[in-house]
Amino acid sequence: MDPVLINSDVIRTLDLSPLTPWSNAPLEQTLSAGAVLELRFEWPRDPNDPRELAECPEPRLWALRADARLPWLPLILERDNGSLIRHVAMVVPHSFSRSEGLRFDPQALELWITHRMMLLDDLCRTHVGRSMRNNLTQVAASLGYELDHRFWDLLD
Repeated sequence: MDPVLINSDVIRTLDLSPLTPWSNAPLEQTLSAGAVLELRFEWPRDPNDPRELAECPEPRLWALRADARLPWLPLILERDNGSLIRHVAMVVPHSFSRSEGLRFDPQALELWITHRMMLLDDLCRTHVGRSMRNNLTQVAASLGYELDHRFWDLLD
């Protein structure tokens, strides 16, 4: 599948139309596709600007809107080329250094993952009619977070 371009015009206007094929499809169909959506951001930066894309306020605001409107987005973002990690970096506090790379604030990541797992577990059971806990656990693992199996027991 070709990457979806999120260009500067889309970012500046908080336009989510590039995600329309996924947002308009039935949720079960969207989620059954798996982690296939690659987002490619094109945001102009001065060559001397040391910030990473996730540190730029405009793309972060676009990602926050996408995250609010499409809370299931992490389930379909591809994981091998960095779309999931980039998305989470846009919505969860983190730091970045050339030597250590991306480091999420541990408490912020734990809160985001816990909230997102609860929300998506309910959403999948209600709107898709089945659990997607294995996929949810993989999302957490992709972010370096190991869910204790007892977490799911608490929700049952």
